[in-house]
Amino acid sequence: MVIEETSGEAPSGGQQVGGPADTKWWTLAAVCMGTFMLLLDVTIVNVALPAIQASLRTTFADLQWVVDAYALTLAAFLLTSGSLADMYGRRRLYLIGLVAFTGASALCGAAQSPLMLELSRGLQGIGGATMFSVSLALLASAFEGKERGVAFGIWGAITGVAVAIGPIVGGALVTGLSWRWIFLVNLPVGILAIALTFTRVAESRNEHARRPDWAGFLLFTTGLAAVIYALIESGRSSFTNTGVDVSFALGAILLIGFVVVEARVSNPMFDLGLFRLPTFTGGSIAAFGISVSIFSMLLYLTIYLQDVLGYSAFQTGLRLLVLSGGVLAVSGVAGRLTAHVPIRALIGPGLIAVGVGLILMRGLNASSGWTHLVPGLVVSGVGIGFINPPLASTAVGVVPPQQSGMASGINSTFRQVGISTGIALFGTLFTNRLGSAVASLSRGTPLAAHAVAVRQALENGQVGQLFAQVPASQRAVLAHVARGGFTSALDAILLLSGILAMVSGVLAFVLIRTKDFNSGAARGGAH
Repeated sequence: MVIEETSGEAPSGGQQVGGPADTKWWTLAAVCMGTFMLLLDVTIVNVALPAIQASLRTTFADLQWVVDAYALTLAAFLLTSGSLADMYGRRRLYLIGLVAFTGASALCGAAQSPLMLELSRGLQGIGGATMFSVSLALLASAFEGKERGVAFGIWGAITGVAVAIGPIVGGALVTGLSWRWIFLVNLPVGILAIALTFTRVAESRNEHARRPDWAGFLLFTTGLAAVIYALIESGRSSFTNTGVDVSFALGAILLIGFVVVEARVSNPMFDLGLFRLPTFTGGSIAAFGISVSIFSMLLYLTIYLQDVLGYSAFQTGLRLLVLSGGVLAVSGVAGRLTAHVPIRALIGPGLIAVGVGLILMRGLNASSGWTHLVPGLVVSGVGIGFINPPLASTAVGVVPPQQSGMASGINSTFRQVGISTGIALFGTLFTNRLGSAVASLSRGTPLAAHAVAVRQALENGQVGQLFAQVPASQRAVLAHVARGGFTSALDAILLLSGILAMVSGVLAFVLIRTKDFNSGAARGGAH
């Protein structure tokens, strides 16, 4: 069923509003399935990373790319895929995204090398970006009035559940079956969503849609990829490495070129004029801040729980429910508070709470147990719960309706850029601190001459193999050096991530203003 230039289209946007009763609820089902699948993959992968590392014999840098390849392509394609959907049909692009994501999931599950997994994750990100950018537009074209609010509420609940249960579902699959099943589980869900979309979802498009900003897309994607590559590679070699310096320089030039192009083209991917609105800027900083801090740290916390403390993937997922529980418990309260308090009073303090939680996790040492992390995980979860419900409105609530898609896409892009940047940045600091800590702790012991080997084993998840190689008399020393070195490095990045979250919180509180909103999206005395 294709709806193009018909009287059913909205005059301003060229899209159908209020789909037939026999298709709109099927549309909601198809969109929720796809969204659940792609958001589950954001968190489900973390608990599987140590198993992937052991199975494919990946380096620490490879492990970072498994996460960053997905986040980078998701960030790069969000806005462009939205423009293509407006031109060629939202149902069509959603189907393409579903097929790409489901096929890439099969490739991830069958990966026989780190490179194959990283490339497949990149393809997953492209499919995920296409699905995510179109999902709300499909719902908006199918529903109207109060039913649209109900549909958006169900979609929002599904996104919250997907993010919250990711660690426990991933842990159960890895422990009970194999890490490959965290990807293969997408196949039946993806196939069902494809079938529903193909047979039950109505097509809609914007007859006045403009062509994508391909120059901006290429400059942004290659510039960001160059910077992320340089950050990850600097952890493996050093900041003085020629390749690292060239990548940093190339990335800076391309990103500056991106800003110049966006300021001059008639149909930019990023309308830089939006950043003249303090609230839009504050919301973008908050989106970046929450991702660059707590969501980036989940990779390192997971490795600590599994590789250092020895928990299985399922046991790790159970412990991370402390964080997810805090998010779910507070999100409902925060959603109701948005009608009574200024949005900045939720987002700013929420980010500061995330920062405080990360700082509370510090103080780890060779004898620490996982319970040391509990207070910090709880406080961080509460902070996330206060941020997530109102954050989207800081983007779409301050712009004209015709720019709401771009504004929402920019906010989501900042989230993904935050994850990819945080993982790369923390990885560099982590490896540098790990090397110095291991060298210091092993000094004067029989392991002094093997400090580099100990560091590499910690980075690459091979401490168990190292224990099997050293004499029994040295294993207690090795345990002290390994756990002490890892916790020292983890402490350093917890400090940095906490500072980044709190700085983002202060900036968001200062910049987000009630008077910038177009309607009653924010209330109270913000100025």
